[in-house]
Order: sequence, then structure tokens, then C-alpha cells
Amino acid sequence: MPGFTTRPQLRGDFGMVASTHWLASATGMSVLERGGNAFDAAVAAGFTLQVVEPHLNGPGGEVPVIFQAAGHAPRVLCGQGVSPAAAVPEAFEGMDRIPGSGVLAATVPGSFDAWMLLLRDHGTLGVRDVLDHAIGLAERGYPVLPQIERAIAAVAPVLTRHWAGSAGVYLPGGAVPAAGSRLRNPALAATYRRIVSEAEAAGPDREAQIEAARRAWSQGFVAEAVGAFLASPVPDAAGTPRQALLTAQDMADWSASYEDPVSVSHGDRTVHKTGPWGQGPAMLQQLHLAEALGTGADVRDGVSADFVHLVTESAKLAFADREAWYGDPDFTDVPLDRLLSPEYAAERAALVDASRASTRQRPGRIDGRTPFVPPVFLAGEAPADRTVGEPTAGDVASRASLRGDTCHLDVVDARGNMVSATPSGGWLSSSPVIPDLGFPLGTRAQMFWLDPASPNRLEPRKRPRTTLSPTLVTRGDGQAVLAMGTPGGDQQDQWTTTALLRVLNGVDDLQEALDIPMFHTNAFPSSFHPRETVPGDLVVESRVDGDVVAELERRGHRVRVVAPWSLGRLAAVARDPDTGELRAAADARGAQGYAAGR
Repeated sequence: MPGFTTRPQLRGDFGMVASTHWLASATGMSVLERGGNAFDAAVAAGFTLQVVEPHLNGPGGEVPVIFQAAGHAPRVLCGQGVSPAAAVPEAFEGMDRIPGSGVLAATVPGSFDAWMLLLRDHGTLGVRDVLDHAIGLAERGYPVLPQIERAIAAVAPVLTRHWAGSAGVYLPGGAVPAAGSRLRNPALAATYRRIVSEAEAAGPDREAQIEAARRAWSQGFVAEAVGAFLASPVPDAAGTPRQALLTAQDMADWSASYEDPVSVSHGDRTVHKTGPWGQGPAMLQQLHLAEALGTGADVRDGVSADFVHLVTESAKLAFADREAWYGDPDFTDVPLDRLLSPEYAAERAALVDASRASTRQRPGRIDGRTPFVPPVFLAGEAPADRTVGEPTAGDVASRASLRGDTCHLDVVDARGNMVSATPSGGWLSSSPVIPDLGFPLGTRAQMFWLDPASPNRLEPRKRPRTTLSPTLVTRGDGQAVLAMGTPGGDQQDQWTTTALLRVLNGVDDLQEALDIPMFHTNAFPSSFHPRETVPGDLVVESRVDGDVVAELERRGHRVRVVAPWSLGRLAAVARDPDTGELRAAADARGAQGYAAGR
């Protein structure tokens, strides 16, 4: 019998878009209806998310994309900008961690160049076509959701006292915009209109226009405005002037790039993720552990204590390895072959006690190398500085439990092109808006460690080991059948793994797979400042049965029960290559994500 769903799974054969905001999904579907393909739709939806979810992402952020063009192998597009050339540990003298807000933590903005590169190489439309919806929403205004009102209210004192550019955009008339009102960003609209003008001045050729747009961003007026803004010290959230490390030259020296995904088989499917500059391989380790432990065989029975326990204990092991071994492979020798081998999974699975939760950090020792074990910063009360760390789409007062959010989108078209992307960074709460451009920079450098023993240690022109983690699944003949993902920082490869295990073990309805009561652990170092760890932690939605919670507590988990429908904002699209049927679903959590399609 099918399980409970909050809304129907969509089915059709033309195209599907699923994202964390209905306006982005509508944008993507509009592009498909106008003859664009999945890549055109993804790019347009991504730019829309920058406007309508400014508390969770922005043009100054980054995006990893995993995709398959019909008839080709899956690929990864890295839109994660690198650290500045001046980013050395000595620049943070007197600090034990890189700040979670302000211009010191800025890396090169990566999302714009990545979206344009995807458009150039795999799309069919032009720069104006993919920016049109975002420009219109920024000019005319978009609806302020309660989450946006709360996010702005939390940082309003900082905007008023220290970040005038931010106040000019997000405190119209000097007040926090009320939920239900409309919020405009004319400066951002003007930035994108100028990019369109400079692109079209390059002539009628589509690729020449896209290259002109890329130059305008990384070498032209956008980079110049960033460099001018950062030339003098910029106040942090406390008003202390800080000299940024990022320069216009850093932007000119970097561009987005393609690479092969990291992949493992699970049953008759292959799951593809980004490399270890993201946390994606942690999902692949969890899938191997699930096979070794037999996790997932009972998913049709709902959320059992055994399922939650085994998934959680596997996550603790995988994320301990993430901290010990993951980093930018251009700088770090990451032993992925060993980490993703079935033999290693069997060794790690033997550490899982079916009757008792672990409260220790247990990274694996590989080839005689000593694993890096980061310092333990225990979680305390929610910090008074609301600009620090990762954003949340929920109530900021509960961020200790929910820990983070961003955006996600998935697109599939009738030709079999499939895209999964997780845009993030450059959110309004953590860095001041550049008045001439209408957006703030990102703070992704906070994910680096200053300890030289870490594979994710700070070095110049290096990618921080990000949490952003889109997912693509192919079947035996190599054709893409599923794309999915979620916002949520460190939780992305926990919530997605939980939903994916259901799909891979026989739950055919995508909406049912997403609507399962969710859970996660924070029993490892957070990727975001202040990098806290909560040993033994297990957060579960209140929809999990009370008897299950009691059994989990008996096994030693320190369970925190949170509101129903509060963990995750998953989205997914699917395609059956044999019939051409397309499907889509979006999480009801957050009351804003939707799928669209026909």
C-alpha cells in the first residue's frame, strides 16, 4: 500500500522542475515551455533563487552542479570559488577559527560564472532569456515570506548600525519588511540589466554574448565594484573594521570548471556526487555502509528504531572520515579509492553496535596515515551574533537544533537531460551588501581549518570543503533516472541519504520518499562557525513514533524531538528511459518548495 503524501507526485512526459521556491520552479517551467532545455531552465531557476531567497543564497555565493546531457556521461560543474591569493593562516592571527561572517571569510563568488558556463556549453538560450525572470522579480518585487522577515529582523541592528548598503535593500523605509509585503532590489536588477546590455553589445552570436557576460562579471564592472568596495576596511557585525583578503584580481584569475563525478553502485543503480571538495562522498560512504549493514530493507515499514539507529551510526562514521580526509584534491591527497571501497565499508560497519549509540569521533586509519581529528567545540546557547555561521529557513531561535539551510533545484526534460544543483552562499545575514551591485559576498572560507594538519586547511586559491551536495543517479546502461537534493548544511547528505535509501529500496512514489519523518545527528564538527559538536546528538521530527524515540534513547542516543515538518526541504525529479515518463516531487516543509511539470 502506498504511504502518506502531502501532495501528489507529478507525472508527465514534457519536463519537470522541482525546487525550494515556487517562483524558481515556475521560472524553470516557463523556460521549458518557451523551448529551452533542462540546462536553460536550471540556469534561469538558479538566478531566480538568488532574488527570492536572499536570506539563503545570492549572486556572491557558489553552486555545485551535477548533470547529464542526454547521450553523455554524468559530469560535475564546480561553481565553488577559491580562497583569495592572500588567504594564509597568518591573516587570521589571534583567531582559532575563521569568522563566520564579514568580508574576511569571502571566497571568489562562483555561481555566476558556473551558471553562464553551463548555459554556454549545454543550453540553447541567451543571457537575456535566463536573467529575465530574476530581473523582473528584483525590479517589481517578490513576496516576503515569514522566514525572510525573521532573518532580516534577527540582523536588523547590524544592518542599521554598520551595513548601510544592506539596510538600503532589506530595511526599506528603515523597517523590517513584513511577511506578505513585497521586497524589491533595484540595484541587483540594474546589475543584471547592465550584464545583459554588455552581453548583447558583443553581437548576435549566443556564445559570444555569454562570454561577454562572463567577462563583465569577473574582469569588468562587477569585479571592479567588488574591488573598490573591499579596498578599504569594511566593518564586521560588531563594527570593527576588517581588511578583506579578496580582490578583483582573484575574481579575474578564477573560472568555473568541469570534472568527473565520484560514483558508487548501490544495487542496480549508480549514485554520483561531487569530489571531496564537497561532502558528497560522505553519502557514498553511507550507502556502502547501508549495504554492509542491511539498512533499508524495512523502509516500507516506516521509520523504525533500527533504521534510524543504523543510518545515524553510519553517518557518524562517514562524517568523521569527512573531517579526517576530505579537502580540495588539487591540494590534498584524499584516499578516495580506499574510503569508497566495499572492503573499507565492511571494516567500518563492524564498528556499529546495533544496540548502542557511539559518542566518539572515530575516523578510519588509512594506509598507516594518521587521520586528522579536529578540536571539539561543544555547543552552547545560540550565539547572540545572528550574522555568524549558516542561515536557516526556520525560526532563528531554534537554529541549534535545525542548523542550517540553503536552496536546491532539479530539472529534467523530455530529451533526458537532467540537472541537480545546490546554490548557496552570499546570503544577506552574514556580509554587507555592496551598494553598487545590490548583493553581499559569501563567507564560505569559514569552512577551512587553520590547523595545518587538516586536509581542509586554509591555503591560497584553494576550494573550501563545502557542504553543498546535489545528487544524480543512473541505471545500468548509464542513463540518468533520478536527481535529488536538499538544503541543510551538514544535514544535506543525511536527509538525502534517508530519502534515497527509500527510493533505492522500493518506494516508487517520490513524494512519499520525501515526506518520511526526518532525523539527523550533529555528533560531529559543524562545517560552519563556531564549528560546534554535539556528542551523541540525534534530532528527530515529532512525527516519529514515541515508542521509537524511547527505544533510541534506550540505545544511548541523546534525542531531541523538534517540530513536525521541520527537517529538510528536499526536491527530486525522475525519468524512466524506457517509457519517457517524467516524475517530480518537492518537500512540503517550509511551505514554499514546489514541483512543476507536465
